[in-house]
Amino acid sequence: MVEPKYRLKQINQIGFVVKDLDKAMEAYWTQFGVGPWKIYTYGPPLVKDTTYRGQPATYHMRVALANVGELMFELIQHLDGENLYNDFAKIAGQGVQHLGIFVPNLAAAVKDAEAAGLRVIQSGRGFGAKGDGGYAYLDTADDVGTIYEFIEIPEQRHPPERWYPFEP
Repeated sequence: MVEPKYRLKQINQIGFVVKDLDKAMEAYWTQFGVGPWKIYTYGPPLVKDTTYRGQPATYHMRVALANVGELMFELIQHLDGENLYNDFAKIAGQGVQHLGIFVPNLAAAVKDAEAAGLRVIQSGRGFGAKGDGGYAYLDTADDVGTIYEFIEIPEQRHPPERWYPFEP
C-alpha cells in the first residue's frame, strides 16, 4: 500500500475568485442566504511579507468572508499585482480557486508539506491585529485539480472595512 504524501483531515474554507466582489456577495445573499460578509482589502499594509512563486511580491485583493455552518466561504477579487487570483481569473474567469485548511502553526504545516514534496507558490503573513496569522498556497492544481491553502487564523482579526448586507 502506498502511503500518502500528506494526510488531509478536513476542509475549512472554499475560496472563490470573483470578477466583482459586491455583485458576488449580493448573489450569495439573495440566492442562498450566505452572509453576513466581512470585507477586507488584503495586501500591504494589512498583509505583510507576501510572496508569489517563490519571490517577494506586492499584490492586493478584496476579500469577503462568511460562514455556512462550520465552512468558511471566501470571495476574492483581484485588484493589482501578480498573484494566483489573477492567474486563475485569466484562465477561468471566476469560480472555485482553492480549498483551505486551518492549521495551528503555519510554519510547521509548510515544513511538513515541503518534506512531503509539496511546494508553496504564494504566501502572506501578519494580517492579524497582533501581527499574527498567515497563509500559504500549495502547488497542487496539476496533481488534484485545485490549489490547497494552509491558513493560520490570527488570534484577533482587524475590524472589517464593512459588512454586507448588515453587521450582526
